[in-house]
Parts: sequence; structure tokens; C-alpha cells
Amino acid sequence: MYNLKTEMNKPERLTGGHRMCAGCGAPVAVRGVLRALKEEDQAVIGNATGCLEVSTFMYPYTAWKDSFIHSAFENAGATVSGVEAAYNVMRRKGKLDDTYKFIAFGGDGGTYDIGFQSLSGAMERGHDMVYVCYDNGAYMNTGIQRSSATPKYSETTTSPIGKNKSGKQQFNKDLTDIIAAHNIPYVAQTTFFKNFKDLHEKSERAIYTEGPAFMNVLAPCPRGWRYPESEMMEMCRLAVETCYWPLFEVVNGEWKLSYRPKNKLPIEDFLKPQGRFKHLFKPGNESMLEEIQREVDRKWAKLLLKCGEPLDK
Repeated sequence: MYNLKTEMNKPERLTGGHRMCAGCGAPVAVRGVLRALKEEDQAVIGNATGCLEVSTFMYPYTAWKDSFIHSAFENAGATVSGVEAAYNVMRRKGKLDDTYKFIAFGGDGGTYDIGFQSLSGAMERGHDMVYVCYDNGAYMNTGIQRSSATPKYSETTTSPIGKNKSGKQQFNKDLTDIIAAHNIPYVAQTTFFKNFKDLHEKSERAIYTEGPAFMNVLAPCPRGWRYPESEMMEMCRLAVETCYWPLFEVVNGEWKLSYRPKNKLPIEDFLKPQGRFKHLFKPGNESMLEEIQREVDRKWAKLLLKCGEPLDK
């Protein structure tokens, strides 16, 4: 039974004092995932280059209590899968008795894009590891450039607003669906919702499911999304309640909806507080909001069908 107070009183495996921005979702995601580890279990953490890595591991200092490996941008999946394979060899030879769990973290740039090849390979080979993507919707570490996770019409430094273009011109990639197509034991999509129960329970299932597991965690970035840093939890709530970021899991091929809003909010409720979408609310741009709403509705209906849920009336 999940108990917020009990989980929050566990010793932190990512210490304070790192250099992540105030209000950043990435360390919240990490702390939430690592709390699902049993206290007696040790972990090997792999981290692709990105905001999380450069701000928590400034050689010779580290904010990580567990063994930590900084991989290059593109190979966190390969690195952690290699360590997991070496661990299994050492156990078979009787050289190691301790229990370790293997977890990789990467932002959307290092997961959706640059690191997708090594992630896909690690999942397909069946390594007993968890890959966690903290999705903040852009390459935030290097100046807020668009990634394939960036929402359509979002303003970034490489998808600017101008006379001929209105932000990014493509819808974001469905990475959670793509990893589910690898037919691995566990896939989940989650964020910081209500009292972190969804994040905790999915993290626990991912870590203690035998074989490969993948979690996609929406982790808002106040600098890139341009909203007040104190509003992170509200941004996550709006993402879920508008069905922009639905909560679900795929367990051995079975799709399960984790939460269904009682009153599905319009997508503009999620977009309006974010400065990166302010141009959408200028007169004459109503068609772009309507286009985004249609796409959210289409994907939500598709998910409901996969989960065996009745469609919205």
C-alpha cells in the first residue's frame, strides 16, 4: 500500500545541493523513481549527457549515492545494458553476491533522438534494466532547441516564431508507443500527479519486473516552457486533465489506463500558462489551437481503444 509520508522519509539517493534549476522536473523524476527501490538494494545509474548529468555530476563531486556512470549523449542504453550483462557474468562465476538494479536516465534529446538507437537495442535484447526518460520537450541543456518530443507550434531557439513559421511544424513523436512495440514486459507513461502515487507504483513495477522496462515521465522545464517555477505540479495536472499526457502502462502487451479525467479539459488550459505557446492566443491563430485539440482527441480515442475503455461521448 502506497504511503506518501513513508516514502518521503526514505533516505535520498540523489542528494540536495546539485545545480539543477529551481522548479526543474528532472531531479523530481529521479528522486521519485529511486524511492521505489528497496533500501537494501543497490543500484547502478547510467545517465546520458544533458541537464541532469551536467548539474549533478561535476567531477570530482557527485550528488548520486549509488554507483553512477556518465555516458555520452547517444549511448546510455548501451552502457547500462553492458554493465547489466557484466554483472550477470560475475554472479555466475561466484564473484559477486550483492543485489543490484540497473537504471538509465536520459532527457528527451538523449532518448527520443540521439540515444534512440542504443535504447531500442537494449530493449530488444532483453536486458534486465529500466530506462527512464525525463521528457521536458526540448534540448534544454544547450539552449532550448527543438527535439522530436517538442509539441507542435512550440517556440524554441531552433523553431522560432516569425512571419512564415509559427514555432515547430511537426507533432511530437509517440515514443512510449514505439517502445511498447518492442514487446517488452513493462512500459509506462507517468508524471507528478496528485501525491506521486502513480509515479511511485509504476517505478516499483518497472524496477522489479524481470527484463527490460521503460518509463516516460513528463518533467516540466520552467525555463523552456516559460511558466513560473512554482507551478510545476499544476502544469503536470493540466497535462493529464487535458489528456495531452495520459497516464497508462503496458504490462506484457496488455494496455491499461491509469487515470481517466472526469471532465476532460480543453487543451488550451494546458497551453495558455506557457510562454512558448503565447502566439497561439493571438487573433487569427484559432485554427492552430483547433488543430492541436483534434490531435489530442485523436490520440486519446486511440489510447482508449487500446485499453478496452469506452470512447468519450
